[in-house]
Amino acid sequence: MQVFKGKATITQLQWLAWVSFYVITFFSYLPMDGLAESAVFPVINCFFYAVIIYGNILFLFPRFYQREKYAVYVLLVILLLLITGLTRGYLSSFIYNTYFAEPSKIEPATFLSQLKYSLAGILIFALSFIFRIAIAYFKLKQQTEEIMVQKSQAELNLLKSQVQPHFLFNTLNNIYYEAYREAPRTAALIERLSDIMRYFLDESPKDEVAIATEVKFIENYMELEKIRIRHDTQMSFKKDFSQDLRIPPMLLMTFIENIFKHGIDKSSLDNCIKISLIQQDNYLLFETTNRVYAKPKQNGSNGFGIANLHKRLTLLYGTNFELDVNKNELSFTAFLKIPLA
Repeated sequence: MQVFKGKATITQLQWLAWVSFYVITFFSYLPMDGLAESAVFPVINCFFYAVIIYGNILFLFPRFYQREKYAVYVLLVILLLLITGLTRGYLSSFIYNTYFAEPSKIEPATFLSQLKYSLAGILIFALSFIFRIAIAYFKLKQQTEEIMVQKSQAELNLLKSQVQPHFLFNTLNNIYYEAYREAPRTAALIERLSDIMRYFLDESPKDEVAIATEVKFIENYMELEKIRIRHDTQMSFKKDFSQDLRIPPMLLMTFIENIFKHGIDKSSLDNCIKISLIQQDNYLLFETTNRVYAKPKQNGSNGFGIANLHKRLTLLYGTNFELDVNKNELSFTAFLKIPLA
């Protein structure tokens, strides 16, 4: 639990309430019973009152009353009051008779004489609900303060995030113009990188993006990935869709990333990638095919991408989607079908 500077936690407030109750009880006993007796019996009272209060608000109330087990709740409350009351009564009588009572004033502890402590516990039981409301109030107040602090921090982080990319994009633009004079191809790659970074900053936080924006992002990504491939790659990208379509961002990237992670051999002359993105009726069909190469398994590559994509699709579309992967000795094919709004 976060502790705010200068503010007490809920636990500290509860300790303060119990200590205050002990001090008040101590001074109420003191004029009649003396120092030692006044110090001991408030401790016993506080302990058994705490058992009743916390036993109700932390155990009985949430586990039985809130689950509508009213009869069981009432029986357990009665049992709690009887056990705590009788135990408190016998313990108080034993301590009083053993350490404080004069021989002529020793009082035998009987069941009926101790039952009064159980009846007194009814008031404490009723107060437990006020105690519960107070704890809930302070929890809510503290959570509200935490949310306000987090909101302020988020606003500060947002301001920082707006300043840093602004500097970075300006720098990339300057580098682009310098590179364009000497190496136009390098300048074009810098421009693609700048577009990718703008996509991450401006588009990826949105719920939906224009499909043309998503395709441009994919094409920029592929062009940058091709830098590390020695030889030309046979690549086809079939596109047939309405430019008005909007889809969730980064939904197609898992397949593309898998191609360049597992479907490319840098030294091969025969890399082949086929991609199609087609609108068919009220669905969008996305399919990728790449060659399969025997590669040693790399640390950290556990195939979580497809599994995470499936979870995201389930959240977005329920069961109204298709996600299939098919691998044979020569090729790997991934297929995705999602509904269009």
